[in-house]
Amino acid sequence: MDSFTQNYLQCKIPEAMMMGSPPPDLVLRPFGFQVDLVSAHCVSGCLTITESCCQPFKVLHGGVTSLIAEGLASIGAHVASGYRRIAGIELNINHLKAAPLGTAVHASAKPITLGKRIQVWEVKFWKIPASDVSSRTDSSTLPKNSVLAVSRVTFLVGLPVSKGASRAPEAVKIPSSM
Repeated sequence: MDSFTQNYLQCKIPEAMMMGSPPPDLVLRPFGFQVDLVSAHCVSGCLTITESCCQPFKVLHGGVTSLIAEGLASIGAHVASGYRRIAGIELNINHLKAAPLGTAVHASAKPITLGKRIQVWEVKFWKIPASDVSSRTDSSTLPKNSVLAVSRVTFLVGLPVSKGASRAPEAVKIPSSM
């Protein structure tokens, strides 16, 4: 994991106004998802399908796939926007193949468009060898026939900070341990 990814996931980037906030990947952790790359051009990671993310038929639950898609795309949109406030306004996902219990999955989010007010991200999910879960996977080398799902997520960028979060900019003043 590169230093930017590590610092971002540990909320150690002052300009991101995340100091004292929960980690951006917190929602993905209960399923065992591990983010391995964060940048303005790609956010990716892996998980192994366990009981905690399966439907009763022992395959990956579509809601979990959707959560991961929005989670990864949100992290990327936040970084690509220069750490401005973003909000998801649309998510669609096509589940192409089942991922049974024990399957290793790689997910990668990449921007389609990075406008001043609108961003659109594509998130793809691939079946990968179990040995690749602990290392960064280059999605460009994965076979097209291993794609499990494809998603698009659309965001509004640069929204005003709500009253409930009006003190968030003060968190930037907390000295960084970088």
